[in-house]
Amino acid sequence: MKNNLINKLQNKIKLNIKGKNIERFIKRLKTNQIDLLKIEYLKYNEINIIIYQKDYDKVLKLKTTYEIDKTDIYGIIKIKKIINGYKYILIFITFGIFLIAFLSNIIFDVKVIHTDNEIRNFLMTELEKYGLKKYKFKKNYQEIQEIKNSILNEYQDKIEWLEIEESGTSYIVRLESRIIPNNEVNNNKQNVVASKSAVIKKIIAENGEIVKNINSYVNQGDIVISGNIYLNEEIKDTVKAEGKIYGEVWYNVNVSYPYIYSEIKELDNYQEVIALKLFDKTLEFTFNKFEDKRIEEGKILFHPFLPFSLVKQKQKEIETISLVLTSDEAKDKAIEEAIKKMEEQLDEDERIIDYQVLKINIKEDKIILDIFFTVYENITSYSAIEGEENVS
Repeated sequence: MKNNLINKLQNKIKLNIKGKNIERFIKRLKTNQIDLLKIEYLKYNEINIIIYQKDYDKVLKLKTTYEIDKTDIYGIIKIKKIINGYKYILIFITFGIFLIAFLSNIIFDVKVIHTDNEIRNFLMTELEKYGLKKYKFKKNYQEIQEIKNSILNEYQDKIEWLEIEESGTSYIVRLESRIIPNNEVNNNKQNVVASKSAVIKKIIAENGEIVKNINSYVNQGDIVISGNIYLNEEIKDTVKAEGKIYGEVWYNVNVSYPYIYSEIKELDNYQEVIALKLFDKTLEFTFNKFEDKRIEEGKILFHPFLPFSLVKQKQKEIETISLVLTSDEAKDKAIEEAIKKMEEQLDEDERIIDYQVLKINIKEDKIILDIFFTVYENITSYSAIEGEENVS
C-alpha cells in the first residue's frame, strides 16, 4: 500500500511521439535505460508513452527526427500545478474560514422572547451587566449557566424560569414571568349544551342533571346536562354543570383527484455530507452523489458578511413515481384522501363511523366525488345560567 502511494506521487509525464519506425525509437529508449511505464499505440507512426520526469531530458537528446510533445503530467508536479492554478481561491477560502471562525465567536444579536415590552427591556439590561450583548465575545456553556442562575436567584419573585439558547451568532432568551396563583375557583353556574346538531350517542355527566336521552336528536345550543336541579318540576338548586357529550354528526365532503398521479418516495439510502456553499453553487465532498434527495442542513461555519459557508447535510435519497390512473384507481385514491383529511380534524376520542359516495363527476383530467361522512364526535359546549331555564 505504501509503495503504491509513493509510486502515484512520483513525477511522471505523458509524451506524444510521431515519426517513422516507432519500434526502433522504443528500442533506443530501452537501451538507454529509460523506464517506459506505459505505451499506447495510436497509429503506425504515433504513440503515447508515460515516463519518469527525470528521464525527459534523455528522451529529448535521443529524439533525432522524431516529433515529441508533452501532453500530460502526473504526481507531485501535477498537484503543484493545480495548487498554483487555484492558489488565490485557496488563499481566499482559507482566509474566509479563519474570518468565519473569528466572527462566529462574536455576538451579533440578543433576542428576548416575551410578550411584555417592559419585561424584555428589563432582562436586556440585566444581560448587558454580564457582558451578554452585541459585539462582545460569546460565552461558553458554563458562563451561560452561571449568568442564568445569577439572574434567577436575584429575581425569584419575578422570573419563573429562564433559558438562554445560542443560535449561530445570536442568543435567544426565553423566560416565563412568575405569576401568583389565583386560588379562586370558578363556580359560575352553567349548562352543558350541544355545540352542533347531532344524534346523541354518549353522555358523561360529572355534575348536573341529564335532560336528554341517548339516540335523541339535538340542535346546536340545546341543553343536555342542566345546571338546574329539579324536584317535582321546581328548581331546588343551581350548580355548575360539567361533563361531555358525544354525538353522531354528518359532513358532506367534496374531493377531487387527478388521473396523472405523482408521488415522492424516500429510499433507504442515507448519508451525511460536508458541503461548501459559494453564492448559488454547492460543492459536496462525497463520492456518492444522490441525483434526487431531501436535505436537512446545519451550518458549521457561516457569517452573513461572507459569500460562502461550510455546512453539514443529512441527505435522504428519493425517487419520484408517476402513474396514470384508471377511473376506479383515481376514485379509490380520492376516497383515501377524503378519509385522511377527515381524520386529521378528529381528536383521539373521535372516529369516522361510516361514509358513502353520493355523486361521481368524471372529468378529462380528474375525478370529483361528493362523500357523505357519519362521524362520532365530541359536541360538548357550555352556556351560562342567567335565570330559570326551560329544558323540556
